[in-house]
Amino acid sequence: MATASAEHRAHFDFAISFANGGGITGEGFRLDLPRPEMSAAEIGTLLVRHLGLALVSDVELRSLEIVEEPHRGSRGVETASAPADRIIDLSHPIEAGLITYPGLPAPTITPHLTREDSRARYAPGTEFAMDVITMIGNTGTYLDAPYHRYAEGGDLAALDLTTLVGLRAEVFHLRDSWSAERRGIGATTLADRELAGSAVLLDTGWSARFGTPEYAVGAPFLSEDGARFLVDQGVRLVGIDSLNIDDTESGGERPAHSILLAAGVHVVEHLTGLDGVPARGALFTAAPPAIRGFGTFPVRAFATVPAAPAPSH
Repeated sequence: MATASAEHRAHFDFAISFANGGGITGEGFRLDLPRPEMSAAEIGTLLVRHLGLALVSDVELRSLEIVEEPHRGSRGVETASAPADRIIDLSHPIEAGLITYPGLPAPTITPHLTREDSRARYAPGTEFAMDVITMIGNTGTYLDAPYHRYAEGGDLAALDLTTLVGLRAEVFHLRDSWSAERRGIGATTLADRELAGSAVLLDTGWSARFGTPEYAVGAPFLSEDGARFLVDQGVRLVGIDSLNIDDTESGGERPAHSILLAAGVHVVEHLTGLDGVPARGALFTAAPPAIRGFGTFPVRAFATVPAAPAPSH
C-alpha cells in the first residue's frame, strides 16, 4: 500500500502527432508524477511539457502503468512544493453607500442588465449581470496622479507602470510614534533608511476608524518637511492608512500633495492592513485604470512578501 508521502512514476509507450505534420513515438518511457491519481490525458500533457514540444495535436499512451517509485527529476514536476509568496491586500472594499471622505458623494451601484433579464438574450443556462457604478475618484483606497493637483500634470493614463508595480516597500510602523498633540510625521522619523526608488508606506493604525465619524477628526498626516525629505530621497510613491496625506484641519493648504505630486511622486491614501507588512523586504503594487483627463481613482493596493527560500540539504 502506498504511503501518503510516496513518489510515483508513470510507465508507458507513446505516440505523439503534430498539428503541422509528422510525429514521434517512444517505448518504455518513464515519467515522474506530481500525484498518483492522474488521468491519461493529464499524463499526456505532462509528457508534452517534459519534452518541450510545440504544436502537438494528439498524444496516445499505451500500456500505461502508475507505480510507486522515487522521482528521477522529470522536467515540469517538482519533488516538493515550492514555498509561495504571501499577498497582503491593503485596500478597502468599495460598496454602494461607502463614505470614504466626509462630504464627498458615496458610490451608487445600479443594474444595467439583471441576471433575470439576461436569460431572454442568451442560451438556456447562460446568464450575466452587468452593473453601473457611479462614484467620485476619491473612493476607497485610491491613488493621486499629478493631474489631481496640477492642470499640466500627468493624468492616470500617463503613469508609468514601473512606478506603480513591484516597488520596494519601506514600511514605517508608526502606531506608537504620533499623538493627538503631534500628528505630523516629519523628516526625522523617516531618516533612518535608504529610500530611493521605494514606496514609502506610513502605518499609523488610523484605518481602524475607516467608515466611522472618528476617521475624519484628528488624523495623522505627512508634514511639509517630511514630504520634502521624501522627494529629496527619490521615492516613487508615498502611501498612508489615514484620512489624507495632508492635515485637513489646518486650512486649505495641502503642502504634502503639492510637493509630492509636483515631483511626480504618487500618493496613495486610505490604505489598510499595513501592520501585516514587514518593515522591509516586501514589494508594493497599486495601479489604477489608464483614464485620460482623470487624476484620482481607486486601486487594488497590495504587498507581496517573498517566501523564505527553502532550506538547503
